[in-house]
Amino acid sequence: MDRLTAMRVFTEVATSGSFSATADKLEMSRAMVTRYVAELEQWLNARLLQRTTRSVTLTDAGEHCLRRSQQMLALMQDVEEETASTEGALRGQLRLTCSMSFGYAQMAAAIADFLALHPQLKIDLDVSEGSLNLVEKRIDLAIRISGEPDPLLISRPLARCDSVLVASPAYLAQCGTPEVPAELARHRCLSYTNFGKSVWQLTRNGETAKVSVTSHFSANEATTLLQAALAGGGIALQPTYLANPLLHSGQLHAVLPAWRLPVMTIHALYPSRRHLSPAVRALLDFLVERFAQLPW
Repeated sequence: MDRLTAMRVFTEVATSGSFSATADKLEMSRAMVTRYVAELEQWLNARLLQRTTRSVTLTDAGEHCLRRSQQMLALMQDVEEETASTEGALRGQLRLTCSMSFGYAQMAAAIADFLALHPQLKIDLDVSEGSLNLVEKRIDLAIRISGEPDPLLISRPLARCDSVLVASPAYLAQCGTPEVPAELARHRCLSYTNFGKSVWQLTRNGETAKVSVTSHFSANEATTLLQAALAGGGIALQPTYLANPLLHSGQLHAVLPAWRLPVMTIHALYPSRRHLSPAVRALLDFLVERFAQLPW
């Protein structure tokens, strides 16, 4: 059997801890996943995994094999990409991660357009709100929105991220429209679990207002709060890349539009400048150019 494929299958099983999840991700049968792992164990004459009905864990030999397999797979991907770049075509697979809201509103279309330019590439997008170990998860590029990116990663700014307060016309008709920031305190507010849940900061002409808001509904993800706002659930703090289409259509109205919320930056993050593949470089340049064009 193909030993490189066996290493790839073993690495996926070791990372996910599941034969079934590996079969789904690699689009092969569970029996084939089991066979690849067994063949690799037979070739190395060592048990690599301890399997029970509830878990899959690495043996000592499996730990060593995982490190070497990851190195071999990374080397082969570099060879494929470097060979492809000399022939003028990008090949291989990129692994990306971004938030659900940004994936929904922007990255899905951006990836589709990029793949149309490079049809021999494949992209696997991990939609995740939490931080990920890019090396451990073998992520080539992470798109994150923050005021300060992770200092341990290389960052390339893609665009600024503005935010706006929004509510449905029905909510505002029933509960009234705030005229000054202090009036937010008596409204039903929809907040992020891990960001500005209790205090919203707004500025106007050098004046700053910090308002303690009552969060009747909080979530860790923007599209969930957006849907709650559309349903008349209250006033939500939303990124403009997600809310703008609904503001233009009139499904949502801006609240306190003269006041500004803190601006963050959309960053592309990657582990190291060394050995940055041609495909990652091409995608970075594509995203920088795409988001430099306003409105985006």
